[in-house]
Amino acid sequence: MSRNKLITLIVIMALVMTGLIIVQTNSIRQAANIREEQFDQTVRQVLSDVVRRIEDHEAQLILEEELLSAGNGISISANQDMLSRNLPGGVIRQNYSLSFRLSDQSQTIHQQMEMVFSDTILNQMGTTRGMPGDFPSAFDKLLDYDAQQRRLLESRLKESTQAIERYFFRGGPIEERLDVEFLENALNEELKTQGITLDYKFMVKAFLRGEEEIIAASPDYRTSKRVKEYNYPLFPNDYEIRKANYLILYFPKRTGYLLNLTGIMVIPIMILTGLLIAIFSYTIWIIFRQKKLSQIKNDFINNMTHELKTPISTISLASQMLQDGSIANTPKTIEHISGVIFQESKRLSFQVEKVLQMAIFNEGRMKLRFKDIKLNELVKGVIGNFELRVKNSNGHLNYELNAKHDIFKGDEVHITNVVFNLLDNAVKYSNEVPEISVTTESRRDVVILSVADKGIGIAKEHQSQIFERFYRVPTGNVHNVKGFGLGLSYVKKIIDAHNGKIIVESLPNKGTKFSIFFPLNNKKNHGSES
Repeated sequence: MSRNKLITLIVIMALVMTGLIIVQTNSIRQAANIREEQFDQTVRQVLSDVVRRIEDHEAQLILEEELLSAGNGISISANQDMLSRNLPGGVIRQNYSLSFRLSDQSQTIHQQMEMVFSDTILNQMGTTRGMPGDFPSAFDKLLDYDAQQRRLLESRLKESTQAIERYFFRGGPIEERLDVEFLENALNEELKTQGITLDYKFMVKAFLRGEEEIIAASPDYRTSKRVKEYNYPLFPNDYEIRKANYLILYFPKRTGYLLNLTGIMVIPIMILTGLLIAIFSYTIWIIFRQKKLSQIKNDFINNMTHELKTPISTISLASQMLQDGSIANTPKTIEHISGVIFQESKRLSFQVEKVLQMAIFNEGRMKLRFKDIKLNELVKGVIGNFELRVKNSNGHLNYELNAKHDIFKGDEVHITNVVFNLLDNAVKYSNEVPEISVTTESRRDVVILSVADKGIGIAKEHQSQIFERFYRVPTGNVHNVKGFGLGLSYVKKIIDAHNGKIIVESLPNKGTKFSIFFPLNNKKNHGSES
């Protein structure tokens, strides 16, 4: 994929993800607003119900004091009055009563007439119902025959009317009218009915002597602009127009409560959105990594081609020299040419073997044959192969093999290759005159091998990547050091397979030092599989 197409794809994916996040954010905000509105509406309904209950409670107290209570549809009845009239041959008794119902604000006159004669008893009952203003005509019809009876009933009607007027036109100081204990109980019950279990604080404000005063409040009520207060007028149905008295309520943990309510829906959305962002980021990382690996692969192929082409060309040239009749086939010449062929064949075999070993390692089929290895002896043998190469470059290869306890369990072939790779890199990446030092030492339960040079060094930003396959430290357009980028990757895998550890210390243009820690009590056994 070309760079422009890759950038276009990333931009499109980023725009899609941004749009998705915006949509999800708006959805979450709308859900939170809906929850908040529902909560506010519920609280306002609670306050309305509480105020209504306070008014009903006050009305009940008034009516209990003045009149008789008759249950759900409260009926207020005046005392019954009985009038008797003696007639020839018998007696007529008449009973009257007045009642008032709060449910429909109507008055009713009940009449019962009983006539008792020597041989007969007759009963007659009647009821007249209407509004209070309708009764003068009713009384005239029913009581016009007896002025005394009319005065008595009018007196009862007046008493009832006064009680009713006190109910409808009630007033007085709010501190006398308000029952705080009843208010708290009503708040608790109504909030519980609506499913709100939050701790709350309340306050009652009233206008007394022309100023706003607090009549009642929770012990720790605190006014703050950061919390939302709900208020509702107390006694809104008072007949007289007066300054409003308010019941005020707030919830200290309202915000957290609303977040919990919204979180039930928001958390899954946030998790899914987070997963999408993570997948998007991982996809972008994979795309760039694949592009990088593709570049590394191309570099590897180019390097491998040059690395293999050189010994092949040398071998081909040496073979042509043997076949060339113009060259004297003296034993010395043949020995020299055959030596060149042998060295280049060995070099070619080593390069191919390195690639094959990495392939086997990646497939998990590498078998390590563990046995007791004397590190000092092994390192000394590898150094012997490099001394001539370093001397030919007028360099110096110093070694101090001071490890007293240098025997550990390991695969001799692969450990030899590890030391060879480190020394090979030290020579290749040194300046014109190599300065290399090799040391061994033992500490407690480990034996340490260190290989240091005074070469070009490695920048800090590349040190964490040098153990990756095919990775080579960038050197611009100059590629004067050949290689596959497999050496240190191979070293790292072998060290890990031996339960060891490798550390790199390097500064650009100062040199590099590799330290390898082999455990003396390595639990790997002979023939175990890595």
